[in-house]
Amino acid sequence: MALYTSSYLTNLYNTRSSFISDRQRLFTESVKETKTFDIFLSHSFLDRKEVYGIYIELTNQGYDVYVDWIVDPQLDRTNVTKESAELVRKRLKSSKSLLLAMSTNAQMSTWIPWELGFVDGHTNRCALFPISKESGVVKSFKRTEYLLLYPYIKKAIINSFTEELFITESAYQYVNLKDWSARGANPAFNSKDIDVL
Repeated sequence: MALYTSSYLTNLYNTRSSFISDRQRLFTESVKETKTFDIFLSHSFLDRKEVYGIYIELTNQGYDVYVDWIVDPQLDRTNVTKESAELVRKRLKSSKSLLLAMSTNAQMSTWIPWELGFVDGHTNRCALFPISKESGVVKSFKRTEYLLLYPYIKKAIINSFTEELFITESAYQYVNLKDWSARGANPAFNSKDIDVL
């Protein structure tokens, strides 16, 4: 299994320039108060290019993903109000899970610990989405402090052709992201490691 790299995600951002504007238009026309999401993507706005890439990757795999500046572009990060905080709280409640885009910038965010704690207490469906600055195949991710409580995302090739995302605790302890998000399955011991990308 391999981690996502910043260069891969940024490349998705660079090659899909109209993707967000199209999705924004659709959301603007159709999102209602009761909209539910498979994934709330918690992140630092400083990582917006990588977050855009994650959003494209997950959306292309069929997940409904909430990113505040895509779904609710009217939110103003420089002017947080009780109303805007309440909207974010509603989006957290209406999301089945939370993925935290892990980067150096994420560690400086004041919103991320609040979002992570909120969803952890509400659904206990939280995982980390590491973004590696290294190029090439990166297999390991070092968690520290309270982040050790959460599993993390890795991408693997299944049946030599199909890419799939897994929630993993270790090389031999993992579960498919779809089963984790939709059915509440937790990483379990498997007798073999999955092929590395």
